[in-house]
Amino acid sequence: MTPGFIRPFWPAPANVRALVSTRKAGDARHWRDGSESPPRAAGLPAEPVWLTQVHGTAVVAAHDQHDAPPAADAAWTDQPRRVCAVLTADCLPVLFCDRQGNHVAAAHAGWRGLLNGVLERTVDAMGCPSAELLAWMGPAIGPKAFEVGPEVRDAFLQRDPGCTAAFLPGDGDHWYADLYRLARRRLNGLGVRDVRGGGFCTVNESERFYSYRREGEETGRMGAFIWLAE
Repeated sequence: MTPGFIRPFWPAPANVRALVSTRKAGDARHWRDGSESPPRAAGLPAEPVWLTQVHGTAVVAAHDQHDAPPAADAAWTDQPRRVCAVLTADCLPVLFCDRQGNHVAAAHAGWRGLLNGVLERTVDAMGCPSAELLAWMGPAIGPKAFEVGPEVRDAFLQRDPGCTAAFLPGDGDHWYADLYRLARRRLNGLGVRDVRGGGFCTVNESERFYSYRREGEETGRMGAFIWLAE
């Protein structure tokens, strides 16, 4: 275990490198703005392709030329040393690779992006048969902490009436939503059967993770990174 980082436990090819920072590694926003360098333990081979995340579904190629962080919530690449990255502090980071080790991607899946198809768009952009993909779900707000209004549940049920099990009654007309379960269901529906990770809670694991819901606007961000080694 590398201090300050989580490395996915998944059967990825040897040339696929991935990790997620924790709050012990510092605020990853400072790595993005250049005020701090990533810890050496991260082992990043190059400057990540940072995104301006907007809770949308746009996906960019990390190997394209980007003069400024593009407005997108996912990135993919099939070229080595191009680091795909997303920042989170309750939203769900999802990392992808194919079994041959030719493609990788990182997606930022808050409930809005998840609802509107950011995972589907990411899988489409990678251009691989979905059965050949592996996915790993990183630290996000857990199902016992993510209370949402009835409009959120209704929106998911309108898209997928079968996702009722991902919502449990909360206070009044509110519901507790399970982002991990919703994401797994979406991925399985696409044909991505090997989905690992989950089981974290950024809200309740305060010593380990930043949480927007717990700490507000001033909280830091974790970074989720994936790349192909040469």
